[in-house]
Amino acid sequence: MCAVLGVNKYLLAGAGAAVIAAAVVSLRMRQATKNIPEDGYVGSSSCRSCHEHFYQLWSTSHHGLAMQPFNVDLARRAQFTNSPRIRIGGTTYQAEFNEKGGWIAESGAAGERRYPIEQTLGGKNVYYFLTTLEHGHLQVLPLAYDVRANTWMDATLSMTMHEGTSRSAPVEWRDRTLTFNTSCYGCHVSQIETNYNPADDSYHTTWLEPGINCETCHGPAGKHVRLYQQAQREGGIPAELGLISFKQLTPAQRSDACAACHAKLAAITLGFRTGDKYFDHFNLVGFESPDFYPDGRDLGEDYTYTSWMMNPCAKSGQLDCIHCHTSSGRYRFATGDPNAACLPCHAERVKHATAHTHHPADSAGNHCISCHMPMTEYAHMRRSDHSMRPPTPAATLAYKSPNACNICHKNMDARWADAQVRRWHADEYQATTQARAALIDAARKGDWSKLPAMQAYIEDPNHDSVFAASLIRLLAQCPDPRKFASMRPALKDPSPMVRASAVDLLAERLDADSVPALVAGTKDGSRLVRVRAAAALDRMPAGALDESTKAAIQAATQEYIASLHTRVDDYAQHLNLGNFYMDRRELNEAIAEYERAAFLRPQFAPPLVNASVAYSQLGDMQKAEGALRRAIAAEPTQPAAHFNLGLLLAETGHRDEAEKELRRTLELDASNAAAAYNLAVLVGNENPREALALCQKAAALSPENPKYRNAVAYYEARRSQAASRR
Repeated sequence: MCAVLGVNKYLLAGAGAAVIAAAVVSLRMRQATKNIPEDGYVGSSSCRSCHEHFYQLWSTSHHGLAMQPFNVDLARRAQFTNSPRIRIGGTTYQAEFNEKGGWIAESGAAGERRYPIEQTLGGKNVYYFLTTLEHGHLQVLPLAYDVRANTWMDATLSMTMHEGTSRSAPVEWRDRTLTFNTSCYGCHVSQIETNYNPADDSYHTTWLEPGINCETCHGPAGKHVRLYQQAQREGGIPAELGLISFKQLTPAQRSDACAACHAKLAAITLGFRTGDKYFDHFNLVGFESPDFYPDGRDLGEDYTYTSWMMNPCAKSGQLDCIHCHTSSGRYRFATGDPNAACLPCHAERVKHATAHTHHPADSAGNHCISCHMPMTEYAHMRRSDHSMRPPTPAATLAYKSPNACNICHKNMDARWADAQVRRWHADEYQATTQARAALIDAARKGDWSKLPAMQAYIEDPNHDSVFAASLIRLLAQCPDPRKFASMRPALKDPSPMVRASAVDLLAERLDADSVPALVAGTKDGSRLVRVRAAAALDRMPAGALDESTKAAIQAATQEYIASLHTRVDDYAQHLNLGNFYMDRRELNEAIAEYERAAFLRPQFAPPLVNASVAYSQLGDMQKAEGALRRAIAAEPTQPAAHFNLGLLLAETGHRDEAEKELRRTLELDASNAAAAYNLAVLVGNENPREALALCQKAAALSPENPKYRNAVAYYEARRSQAASRR
């Protein structure tokens, strides 16, 4: 199940954290009926009279059928049958079909209800079903149909991401993250207008047609149709095509057009069109996300583009998506020699394939894609690894990531596969992957003993940009100030993804060294870098920048502000807007945005944690406490909420409750040095031995903080004094 993801940061007292959150818009089923300008969008049917063959290929493709209105004929073709009763929590659900339509019947403590199936989503691996709830929210229904297994299943089990929730704890099906309006619309229907009304949280959405149509990639075809109709009448050939031709694009531009949907991303504009620079419109999720194994193989659903960026053929500038796929998404080499996809660049290896693959000519192991694009499955979805790296069973041994050898040879283990690979290849090619994965794994675990090696990799001009950007993002959790030294060369990296990540890290240290670099970043050639640099500089205290500098960064600041107003129904964007106002000390405006984010995402604690900080800065400790208690009710295991509540209760004289909250914080997050220190202060008089242990823990977790070292010395002195008196 697709979701557009945004990387957001929220404020914590004493600790930083990154939250990956779903972020998008919405819709209600209603066909668009607006007048179409002659140079505007005209729909796929206008292509048919001249391009009948391509129309047939497109209309039956997974792009053309990405969304379909539900009807009895579709149910018959897909062979939907009534499902058994499926229990989800305390409620049972059943899919029902007859000659009039289809429904999902719900039966539980609240009674019985039938939800009509209005739209079908997907169908390559799984069919999901949509129904309209209150205020035009088009919701994914709780049952889905596995196409390959011909079975019904709990739909929410296939939608659970790793960010913010356990894989074993999917959200309830009415949750907003499973609202089509909020998560999937942009990659399943064409030319959509969401028409969201924040006053009543309603949608009156229109789209030109379901599925991904020709104009999604080729741009509005009105001018093209007009030019060629006129040429047909006059018997000539138009001087211009009147739409975007992929033949005129670079390989990178062609792939970027696909990546607008086939990526786990965060949008900074809604205006991407084929031919644009990808990082002028999007940021990309990397291996800071737990949906990847440390070696970069897919763990969750990552939609291809992150792994594609590691693809050596793509990085060479010689390969794009259209080489292997048609614009409708079909595989060009489904028949004939499957290794022909690797021509002409790898002609010798294709000609002598068995010598390279060490597999018989007539076996699947002799196919290039078997080893370089192994297929794995997550959430009932099959996907091929587009990094095109060779098998690395050594990474399987270290991190349990999948490898091509054992995907085929299921009766053998990774040690056997590793031995085979090492016997065939004397160059130890796995070592590069292992070294990079070890750095990602260490950073995820907070093992900063490898910081010098991480810095060396970031500074290496031959690094992989995805690994480098991921390491920089993970360094946000590193307390060692030496980490900033590597950001200077990173700011000059060819990759906008790396430069933007470096800018975000430098935002933690707005000093005389970093501020000029960030000001320069506002003039970067990539909008993503400019926006992130402007966001960093916006945290500067009022009056810290002179008027000439403010004028110099004004254009980037306006781009940043615009990026925060693209989706008014997105809770993550309201969270970021709240942070924007907090940085400017506009506390009431910040609170309004945080409360709006909490309204849109009730089970998400960070907006309320932030709101509590704003309330406390306004001096309203009662509302600050209330916001934190609401945050804990929303997410009982959110350590930041317990930590901030512990600090607030200590400040207001509720010592016992404060101690309880700080202990709970450490249960949930043993790495919180500030929680250990503050708990030590609370218990120090009654239990100096425990206080010493807590301060030692804080000092070990954050050795650069002199306050913790001084506290250790203080309690050690108290212990010595007590011993001398005995």
